Amino acid sequence: MMAAANTLAGTPRNAFASERRFFLGMAIAIAATVILGFTVNAARMHWTFFALPIQVHVHAAAFLSWIILYVVQNWLIVRGSITRHRQLGVLGAGIALTMVVLGIVTTVMAIQQHRVPPFFPPGIFLVLDVLGVIGFGILTAWAIALRKQAAWHKRLMLCGTILVMSPALGRLLPMPQLGKFAPLAVFASMAVFVIAGMIFDLRVRGKIHPAYYWGGGVLVVTNVLVGPLGFSLPVLRVVERLAA
Repeated sequence: MMAAANTLAGTPRNAFASERRFFLGMAIAIAATVILGFTVNAARMHWTFFALPIQVHVHAAAFLSWIILYVVQNWLIVRGSITRHRQLGVLGAGIALTMVVLGIVTTVMAIQQHRVPPFFPPGIFLVLDVLGVIGFGILTAWAIALRKQAAWHKRLMLCGTILVMSPALGRLLPMPQLGKFAPLAVFASMAVFVIAGMIFDLRVRGKIHPAYYWGGGVLVVTNVLVGPLGFSLPVLRVVERLAA
């Protein structure tokens, strides 16, 4: 009887530890995908790193810093270093705000400098990147606001980070061969990460946490709007002015 009681008492703790390891694993998977995507892109392109515009370097530094910090933050949670996790959270909030601003600025400047990837119409490129980084900002800000509710915080933070994977996925996937289905392929690839979180919840918690419905909802809405907005007359006029 005593052994059985100890086993039952340890079960929630084991599930809690398993959940922490899962989020660390997801962070590592996201980081590996992002690094692989940009490494593959660098290998196939004929340009030198230092020849790129300064805003591209700043943009890349900010986004890479976020990905690295996201892995470190989950690693600290697995270790139980909650205080250090909270201290670095202040830095993370600053990086997140910088990413939103830089994401929009860099996208606009890419259109102005005619550096839009050839497989994306300029309007689609503008809307996809801007909506993605705004969605990231919304989910990350919400996660920070709910930082004392760990279940919400970690899931919203995961969904927000998934939203900024699209540039890396666009470089990793065979976009020219996908044609008009390229944006859908990027969306489906990001959705895989959200679905993985939902499946984990079902296996460990017995139900899907509502944070995934909100995070997944933002992912769906931003991608559903890409086509209609990307080819809308107001956006096409903006793109025309920027590229003039």
